[in-house]
Amino acid sequence: MARVVRFHAFGGAEVLSLDEAEVRDPGPGEVRIAVAAFGLNRVEALFRSGAMGPVQFPSRIGYEAAGIVTAIGAGVSDWKVGDRVATLYGLSMEDFGTHAEEIVYPAEMLVPVPQSQTFEEAAASWMQCGTAWALIAAGSIAPGDVVAITAASSSVGIAAIQLANACGAFPIAVTRGREKAEALLAAGAAHVIASDEEDVATRLLDLTGGQGVRILFDALGGAPLAAMIPAVAPGGIVIAYGMLAGYTVELPLPAMMLANLTVRGFSADSIVRDAGARARMIDWLLPRLASGSLGPLIDSIYPLEAIVEAHRRLESNQQIGKIVVTI
Repeated sequence: MARVVRFHAFGGAEVLSLDEAEVRDPGPGEVRIAVAAFGLNRVEALFRSGAMGPVQFPSRIGYEAAGIVTAIGAGVSDWKVGDRVATLYGLSMEDFGTHAEEIVYPAEMLVPVPQSQTFEEAAASWMQCGTAWALIAAGSIAPGDVVAITAASSSVGIAAIQLANACGAFPIAVTRGREKAEALLAAGAAHVIASDEEDVATRLLDLTGGQGVRILFDALGGAPLAAMIPAVAPGGIVIAYGMLAGYTVELPLPAMMLANLTVRGFSADSIVRDAGARARMIDWLLPRLASGSLGPLIDSIYPLEAIVEAHRRLESNQQIGKIVVTI
């Protein structure tokens, strides 16, 4: 038996409970993992609230974790008992929810945890870096590019700032309030725009001498995304990966057409579900996570028993970086 985070009805953080549940033996192509830590993500709050569709109750939850392999199933040759591993994301949380003391997970969806990383760091790395990977996979980021990053204080925003710097680009962080500016500059942002205080598009044009940004990496959607389109440089690209400000957006076609802009959506899940794309991402990210040139900014760490409080912190919008739960 192991303690597993589950919810028996949709709702706020209070619906989460710690239940005792059997942990099955790993099947073919699977391993069992003793979880040491897991990170929290916005998608889990959406899943818990019912925004991602119906589930069979009680449902597991969780998209990423790190720990030690304790058993392997038939046909698994890449891992052995005792290996330090982290899970990739994108699987059904109902079937493979990672928020538990022990989990069973497909072996092909694991990555090694470098000795230079703690389990807390490893559990806070892959979802955010895999989403920021869009700058390479979709944006073809290059040295000298100016990149605007919205929701910059999120774990994905921090990872995007780091990744842009690693590629020789110039990240401009967009956040709601000035109170997070110092932390974002320390994380590597070249400039910080406080959207509560200034017009984002105007400021982006000012900072780029009227040229605009080549990449807009957007977590907001809705009206804020539409308002930033005029600040994208001719031939630039808008990568929409979130919908914090709205599920739909009315785009200004004249600005898009005159500047020959590309607007595209991005889902990190689609990368890890393709074996070739997954391998390319891992090969690029893993050595940089091992060296420390990429790495999570951890906002706070909670014990498993405080899972409800951890989710409340997630939805407070006060955090800078990643919230982690340890076991």
